[in-house]
Amino acid sequence: MNPANKAQLQSLYQNRFGERLEYRDQVWATLCSEFWQRLVPEDGNVLDLGCGYGQFINHIRSRCKWAMDLNPSTKQYLDKSVTLLEQDCSTRWNLPDQDLDVVFTSNFFEHLPDKESLNRTLHEAHRCLREGGCLIALGPNIKCLPGRYWDFWDHSLPLTEKSLSEGLRATGFTIEQAVAQFLPYTMATGPRFPRFLIAIYLKLPFLWRLFGEQFLLVARKQSS
Repeated sequence: MNPANKAQLQSLYQNRFGERLEYRDQVWATLCSEFWQRLVPEDGNVLDLGCGYGQFINHIRSRCKWAMDLNPSTKQYLDKSVTLLEQDCSTRWNLPDQDLDVVFTSNFFEHLPDKESLNRTLHEAHRCLREGGCLIALGPNIKCLPGRYWDFWDHSLPLTEKSLSEGLRATGFTIEQAVAQFLPYTMATGPRFPRFLIAIYLKLPFLWRLFGEQFLLVARKQSS
């Protein structure tokens, strides 16, 4: 990505989330403690793919923490315990084979330009994960919000839990969990719910089917 595109990326996300960074950080603290931590080993290695402002990777507990993003603002928000990989995710990652226990990504795959870029990214995740390691993906489900999906300038790749599951299986993953409706669509707009309500929501899956517009996938790298 050239410097001009990086500057546009920085401006885009500052305009979209700048006034909500503190609230988003509180939400992610709750999401990590109440839901994501059970999927991430505290003695393992985790990568936050498309980490944005680092809300997941800063709050999750793990022995070794990596983050990947091209936004020039990212580094100033990351905790000192996190190592930043400032690179294109569809090129070879600067990590050795079978080094990671978890690759986590939230609201990122839809920003990739095409399926080929996503395919190369999935292959890199598979290469870097240990046998039995998992990829956790959260993203907007085009089936749940076909019109509103395109309200964001940088949305390019429409996905569902089924289409991404197919791509993951073709890459060598098994699908451990596929939820079509998990979290509401976006924290860029809308009400700011208190943390205790978010914790309750996570414990009541029937609410997911009422309000969820993002899919959740947990895919595991098969043992050879």
